[in-house]
Amino acid sequence: MISQTVEYALRAITTIAQHEGQPCTAKKIAEITAVPLPYLSKLMQGLVRGGIVHSQRGLHGGFVLTKDPEDLTLLDVVDVVEPIKRIHECPLKIQSHGGTLCPLHRRLDKALEATETIFRETALAEMLSQPDSVSPLCEEQKLMSLDTGGNRKKAKAKPKAKAKKKKR
Repeated sequence: MISQTVEYALRAITTIAQHEGQPCTAKKIAEITAVPLPYLSKLMQGLVRGGIVHSQRGLHGGFVLTKDPEDLTLLDVVDVVEPIKRIHECPLKIQSHGGTLCPLHRRLDKALEATETIFRETALAEMLSQPDSVSPLCEEQKLMSLDTGGNRKKAKAKPKAKAKKKKR
């Protein structure tokens, strides 16, 4: 149900948010998110046009969010990249269905509605502030956390423990 393009966009936006207003280059975002650079560059152009990010040129340039992570929902990003298309009438144009969805399409629309609701109710800040969770998109613990009062707190990054090699 979620396209690869939508996931790539959400990865990119999460990465940019983790950098707390510091510009992120497309190259850096591509490395962190494992999105091919040419694909990411095109995707980022769409996010700029959609008002989700701003691009800065130059030596210290890159992409920054246009809104605070607490004010940006996952649905905001999805709506720019690939809006969720709810089912309001029979997609097969079966005349006998009229304005009533069949049980299959009614269930599919319910799934789309649930996804849309979760995305609408999830601020980007939530992706960065799950206290007992792994850090999004990296091997280290969160570089920052957001408290509910809107104050950002830096957390010391702790590297993930490396597995010890067995001697043979």
